[in-house]
Amino acid sequence: MRVYVLNGPNLGRLGTRQVDVYGVTSYADLVTICVDTGRELGLDVQVRQTDAEHELLGWLHEAADEGAAVVLNPAAWSHYSIAVRDACAMLRGPLVEVHISNIHAREEFRHHSVVSAVATGVICGLGVDGYRLALHHLAARFGAGTA
Repeated sequence: MRVYVLNGPNLGRLGTRQVDVYGVTSYADLVTICVDTGRELGLDVQVRQTDAEHELLGWLHEAADEGAAVVLNPAAWSHYSIAVRDACAMLRGPLVEVHISNIHAREEFRHHSVVSAVATGVICGLGVDGYRLALHHLAARFGAGTA
């Protein structure tokens, strides 16, 4: 089963950006974690990151056309991008929204995600472990691997 792990703006700066909030795991380490977890679970994991909203929209359209599952950290776009939300609503496969930090314990403007209403589930505040959990959920849901 193909799973796209898609990451929005500033996530390429993991390990150097606000380590007190996002931790010291680098983006390269996150990619390795996702790919290795996917391999263990029998998933074909493709990890991508962009700071360009139109690029994320294209990837979501690609996933929708394929019927693929998506693990999405929309980052700042969570809070205001109706375009990202609408692209997520087109997905035919499951969508797990992931946030490294607990968005509900941060600034008030981060408390609401426009994406959550169209997500299968939401994981937030568990650091990069949230990605592992999302992949385990998808593998269990589809009977893949050893989840």
